[in-house]
Amino acid sequence: MAVICTNAFKRHFRLVFNKRPKIYKPEKAYGTLLTKRHILSSITKYSTKNFCNSASHKYFAITKQEKAMGALSPLDPSSFSRPEIAIIRHVSLVLDVDFENKVLAGIADLNFDILHATDEIILDVNNLTIQSVELKDGTQLKYNIDEHIPNFGSKLSVTLPNSLPAGQKLILRIKYRTSPSASALQWLEPNQTSGKKHPYMFSQCQPIHARSILPCQDTPAVKFTYDAEVTAPEEFTVLMSAIRGENRSKRTMFQQSVPIPSYLLAIAVGVLEHRRLGPRSLVWSEKEEIERSAWEFAETEKYLEAAENLCGPYQWGQYDLLVLPPSFPYGGMENPCLTFVTPTLLAGDRSQADVIVHEIMHSWTGNLVTNRNFEHFWLNEGFTVFLERKVGASLIADPAEAKRSRDFHSLLGLQELSETVNEELGPTNNLTRLVVDLNGIHPDDAFSSIPYEKGSLFLYYLEDLFGGPEVFDEFLRSYLGEFQKRSLDTDQFKDYLLNYFSGNNNLSYVDWDTWFYSSGMPPIIPNYDTSMTKAVTALVTKITEQSDFSYDDVKLFTPHQMINLLQELIDRDALPIQKLRNLGNVYKVNASKNSEIIYRWLRLCIRSRDITRLDDVLNFVNQQGRMKYVRPIYRDLYAWEDVRQQAIDNFLKNEPYMMHVSAYTLRKDLHLSE
Repeated sequence: MAVICTNAFKRHFRLVFNKRPKIYKPEKAYGTLLTKRHILSSITKYSTKNFCNSASHKYFAITKQEKAMGALSPLDPSSFSRPEIAIIRHVSLVLDVDFENKVLAGIADLNFDILHATDEIILDVNNLTIQSVELKDGTQLKYNIDEHIPNFGSKLSVTLPNSLPAGQKLILRIKYRTSPSASALQWLEPNQTSGKKHPYMFSQCQPIHARSILPCQDTPAVKFTYDAEVTAPEEFTVLMSAIRGENRSKRTMFQQSVPIPSYLLAIAVGVLEHRRLGPRSLVWSEKEEIERSAWEFAETEKYLEAAENLCGPYQWGQYDLLVLPPSFPYGGMENPCLTFVTPTLLAGDRSQADVIVHEIMHSWTGNLVTNRNFEHFWLNEGFTVFLERKVGASLIADPAEAKRSRDFHSLLGLQELSETVNEELGPTNNLTRLVVDLNGIHPDDAFSSIPYEKGSLFLYYLEDLFGGPEVFDEFLRSYLGEFQKRSLDTDQFKDYLLNYFSGNNNLSYVDWDTWFYSSGMPPIIPNYDTSMTKAVTALVTKITEQSDFSYDDVKLFTPHQMINLLQELIDRDALPIQKLRNLGNVYKVNASKNSEIIYRWLRLCIRSRDITRLDDVLNFVNQQGRMKYVRPIYRDLYAWEDVRQQAIDNFLKNEPYMMHVSAYTLRKDLHLSE
């Protein structure tokens, strides 16, 4: 293991090297959700009987503030539900889409396996209007909804007619309506769409917003299959994270036969068109974007085949893409059978294909093998980034070039990780740990590049340590096979790896405690190949020391090298305004159509306090809601005191049109809420 040797990266990191660190001795692994040991230990501490008594009530139902500060349940700090007692195996949904009132009218049949004798079912809800709860035979059941905790919702307790023994099956039918302000749903007016004629609705359930769409066990520890029947106006297309079936008049049927966590439940309803990308892929969008989308994502089947070569067969049947309106807050969302993507990917040069590869890799890591709760989010995202870069490199025929490309993208990720740790969160912030403590913390508040990039870097380090890609790829396939269709935590991952590599002498070098539980940058940076960054490093030096620029400086740069260049400049002292303007003109940066380049260029303009670019900056954040872009830009604007109030006013004006998670996090970035 060695530190990155280029000066451009040395300045960011002070690395810790220890040839033989003290080995962290793990506690007994926190077992899989449904292991007998786990069930019994959880029930002993939080039995159903005691749950309704004063001691348990004190744990869950003291003051609102105190409730928000502690774990909501023994398995998941962000969920009230008790799946270790009774677990949902299948959901049947009937939904009616009401654009006029911006609600879903729903009937949810929840199919449970009873794992321990109980006379009560606990579910998560968030601003749902519950109309009735009944058994399959129509018996009406009593239920109670506890006090609402902001952002977490409420605990729905359903009382059963009698205690059910372990091994019993149970179906609850719940009739309900969502709220017009449901945190998982974005209802767009016609003027917010490309066509300007029809409304549009789409969902975003990750991390814990599914409870605003249906009563559920809103924790990734629970996986269920589902079927759905959705009614919408006849001219609209309905899509879900499932195989689309019969479509008659206003009704569309769906079937998802692979178990999913609640955060992967997804729905979109709009006036859409589609184009075929390959034998198992369509791309959907409004007609105004459909041709550009079909061209941009034409190589999807190639990416799927490359992913299968590494990870094994794709198990979800269909892999469709839906290009959403600009307010979608993420680059992509890996909903099974139907990846949601932002229109900011439509760069016209296929340079952002890595986002599609990333979402494809989630078909294995995240969707098939899932983090048990969001304290272990790195098991989803760190693995996915790691696999994304391996698959991307596998598409390059020359092995040396493939290695350079993979390492170059890892270096870009390292830049992003450094900014998150050293500027955004701070190196002592607990949220810079790989495994975080979410007691009293909403998972949206913990969202950052940490689980993505620190997690990927950790896996790269392990790959190097245990014998390189050929050895580690076999481990990956074994890991995916062992935990497919299951949820796990970090200790379970660690135990499996220790057992798999039990004869490898390098196990003793891994300082597990530091990697998992220490704040700040990783203790070791892999020895990345930096050859693709050398030209960028040299040009950064020239820009810093000189004022004369030529397009020849960058004419051979790939889009990602331009991104690397701009990010390097962001990490340095602000350039004088005139020098920055010259750079933008000569290097043609200010005319780019690539959103990754535009985003960094505008941040440079903010940091140089170029007031003439302020309208461009505000237009950029108003025209799309991708949090990767809008949050750093708003933080930069907030730091510019002369325009701070203008930035706040702009946000408040546009807040009603934002997805919940964007508005929620930006309010905190702009210090408008705690």
